[in-house]
Amino acid sequence: MVKNKYINTKAIRLFALLFLLVKNSLGQFDFGWNKEFTKADTLRGTLTSLRTCYDVLLYDLDVRVDIDNKLISGSNTIKFLVKEDFQKLQVDLTGSMKIEKIEYNGYELHYTRQFDAVFIDFPETIKKETVQFLKIFYSGKPQSAKRPPWDGGFTWEKDSDGNPWVGVSCQGAGASLWWPCKDHQSDEPNEMVIRATVPPGLTDVSNGRLKRTTTLPDGWTKFEWYVSYPINNYNVTLNIANYKTFSDIYVHPSFKDTLTLDYFVLSANCNKAEDQFTQVKPMLDCFYNILGEYPFVRDGYKLVETPYLGMEHQSCIAYGNKYKNGYLGINRSGTPYPFDYIIIHESAHEWWGNSITTNDIADMWIHEGFGTYSEALYIECLYGYDAYLEYVNAEKNKILNDEPLIGKYGLNKEGSGDMYPKGSLILHTIRSIINNDEKFFEIIKGIQTEFKYKTINSRDIEKYISEKSRINFSDFFDLYLRNSDIPKLSIQLEEGDFGDLKVTYRYTLGGESAFKEDAGGGATSFFSMPVKVTLKKDTFDFIYPTTEWQTMVISDMKADDFKVATELFYIDTEINFVDSEDPSTD
Repeated sequence: MVKNKYINTKAIRLFALLFLLVKNSLGQFDFGWNKEFTKADTLRGTLTSLRTCYDVLLYDLDVRVDIDNKLISGSNTIKFLVKEDFQKLQVDLTGSMKIEKIEYNGYELHYTRQFDAVFIDFPETIKKETVQFLKIFYSGKPQSAKRPPWDGGFTWEKDSDGNPWVGVSCQGAGASLWWPCKDHQSDEPNEMVIRATVPPGLTDVSNGRLKRTTTLPDGWTKFEWYVSYPINNYNVTLNIANYKTFSDIYVHPSFKDTLTLDYFVLSANCNKAEDQFTQVKPMLDCFYNILGEYPFVRDGYKLVETPYLGMEHQSCIAYGNKYKNGYLGINRSGTPYPFDYIIIHESAHEWWGNSITTNDIADMWIHEGFGTYSEALYIECLYGYDAYLEYVNAEKNKILNDEPLIGKYGLNKEGSGDMYPKGSLILHTIRSIINNDEKFFEIIKGIQTEFKYKTINSRDIEKYISEKSRINFSDFFDLYLRNSDIPKLSIQLEEGDFGDLKVTYRYTLGGESAFKEDAGGGATSFFSMPVKVTLKKDTFDFIYPTTEWQTMVISDMKADDFKVATELFYIDTEINFVDSEDPSTD
């Protein structure tokens, strides 16, 4: 039962302040919010012919982790389909890592390096439609993460018993900071093998299913994991510790497959984990119903305790929330609905980000906006629609509207950090505009079906929503995704002599938006979006404002009774009261 249906505004203001402080502090880590782009950015973010000439089919990564010296060494075998004839291709590996040699069909290939790009020369023309293998041997000291998971790299810690505890997180920074690959989200292998050799007494947990464990002559242990689905590069991970494990299964009544649930935690935390991880099954109930079947049933679902906060590593979710509800114990929403933020949010990424992946990091709002919105849907599943409204509207307090949600294509540049809360509110607003939950949730589940295991861009999602809803959302998406501001509903109210209320209204658009007003106060670009207002006291219905003034008269309505359903739409509102007896208004 919900004890309090009102938002804890004090808590929200506190979190909003914390959010701004955190976001500002993240500027010291290179997220690119105010970045001047370089040749290195172009090499990393652009799909030149040296990258599009081949399509990765399989990565076979074999790495040895020397924890004492914080070194890694090994190889990556790349199986690829040739898309166009070529004699040179590009892979990526951070310049601080050494390439030992590159082998192809028994030959050692020549290569050159520029920043983090590796250009490999072949002795002959490699023909279109052939399947080839390339093996890259490498070694070095990978970047240590200063503030994981936001700042990418390895985390080298010890648990409370003094045992090594190692993890890697590299979203944004890229997988090429620790292994050679085509480091671009547009190309996912169809499958992957991850072999990790670790010191005696330790366990490696990686993506997919554990296929075999081998004790080597020197006492070290090699773990071999197999990923049977496409996987984006930044999701590939190692987790090394003296883990204890416990397991469970999940079966949804509408699906035949049994989903294995495996949990890897530090031994000191087993009891806490068994209690905290009971949140997994109710979450799966909700997401199965709304989003569809868990996308990686063959590989299973894992939560792995990590020395950093968390990350959505496919089938191997990094968990570092210290077995607390909220965000490290902080109630990030200010609403009275307790849940473990890392379990729910990172698990939502199995659908949004892992099954469906954007083919350029510029469109990461899809990962994070849909992921954050899934939190609100989880609240609705557990506590009902009013609780959902309270939770999703609490996101408004975290938005800066500082820059567009969509970043710069071809430069490995994300958009604004608003992609989390604003992305969620965009979806909430779309739900309100569609005004038909059956249709809306059919679209949400349809996106998962249509784009499962694919890489996509924002236009794919935008087009799908417009087509399936039969509502043209193109102007809506251009404003909310590609501009930094949101529409303001400007309203003038004037009470008449006979109990009528004259309502004059339009959208005004400003800031850095492409939809600016001219000097005379008229909008230079047309924008329209329906919104609900009280056409009768306490009864809401749609009006259809545009950037041009419109007027309507409502019978038997006082100005104080006129309301806008701001809890259903992410807009600004400005209401002015006009005194009809004031000569200045004539």
